Amino acid sequence: MIAKLIPRKVFFTSGVGTHPEQLESFEVSLRDAGIEKFNLVTVSSILPPKCEIVTKEEGLKELSPGEVVFCVMSRISSNEPGRTLSTSVGCALPWDINKHGYISEYHAYGENAQDVGEHTVKLAGSMYSTWTNEAPLKTFSIPRSSFVHESGDWMTVISAAVFII
Repeated sequence: MIAKLIPRKVFFTSGVGTHPEQLESFEVSLRDAGIEKFNLVTVSSILPPKCEIVTKEEGLKELSPGEVVFCVMSRISSNEPGRTLSTSVGCALPWDINKHGYISEYHAYGENAQDVGEHTVKLAGSMYSTWTNEAPLKTFSIPRSSFVHESGDWMTVISAAVFII
């Protein structure tokens, strides 16, 4: 029998990392988000039916170091001093828990956290509404923003919806 990979839980997190090396700034951002111990596989935008939203702390208890973990991730990097980096993951919840919702991701240079958060809420809500012809039950976002330091070190900002199978 083949098991289906349908997530039963999801948590939302974000992180910022700075380092002279771009790859290591990404690693530091994953540490800040609490998801550095996993082999992350990015997926598209569906919140599965009956998928329970849990806290990051609760979700992390169910995952093991080295585990392959699916996520929707927004990621941006730069080493340009003074540059604003922003990411967000937005979510649109269905009225009927037996139907799917939507998760959107967005990143931008020069926009603040509030703006990218509003953008992902709009995107997730629009994807949901074009499928159902109704507004979602609820929308929310997990935005994150930071400025690249004057040192010119690389900075990476991430926001993610992390699934638990």
